[in-house]
Amino acid sequence: MFRRPLRVALLCSRRAPGLERLLEAGREPDAEYELVAAVTTCGGGEALAALSAAGVPVNVHDARRFHQACGARLSDRGTSRAFDRGTAAILAAHRPDLVVLSSYLLVLTEPMLTAYEGRIVSVHDSDLSVLGGDGKPRWRGLRSTRDAIAAGARETRSTVHLVTEEVDTGPTLFRSGPFPVHPLVEDALRWGAEDIVSAYAYAHREWMMRAAWGDLLDRAVRMFARGEIDAMRGGGARGARAAVGA
Repeated sequence: MFRRPLRVALLCSRRAPGLERLLEAGREPDAEYELVAAVTTCGGGEALAALSAAGVPVNVHDARRFHQACGARLSDRGTSRAFDRGTAAILAAHRPDLVVLSSYLLVLTEPMLTAYEGRIVSVHDSDLSVLGGDGKPRWRGLRSTRDAIAAGARETRSTVHLVTEEVDTGPTLFRSGPFPVHPLVEDALRWGAEDIVSAYAYAHREWMMRAAWGDLLDRAVRMFARGEIDAMRGGGARGARAAVGA
């Protein structure tokens, strides 16, 4: 069982959808958790401003500058591991019980996954219960919403899951309620109007993030604070999904 309130660290890039809800929860009487630190991979953006205004210790660990200094691309795994060793060292000073990812645009590697094994939660903008022919979630990666809509999905959901080495395949905790896709997309697909589909997918994803991600992250963190995640693991977290209204 974790200590109370649960000590939570946030990883994000330029923004962190749901951040306001996490900050509000930390100010509640007898709060179940509190944000004790944040690491952002960008030197600017709305997340940095909001965290600083709330008095949360923020560390700017600039991913692009780090990789450029190493003469490597952002996709270079060896440099990413070195970057993540730095992230783990930053977080260690704050002693978080749980690490939360919101719009974190990098793939976590071994140093972070080992330091916080089973204690990293992310929210993703697709329904990870929809599987492809390989038995893995069909919609993964940064373009999941657009890919699902372009494939004719009638609704989308966001998913909270535990982070593992393989991107967007960790045990599912629960999903949001459904977000129906507007009928205009069907017309756009019939016309072959990719510009309309892309523009709509962007707006649809923003709708999900703004409407659902705060509640999803808040629920996930409270589950950790109450020891409910360990109970789910006992029965297999992927089989213990619970729907959350959007």
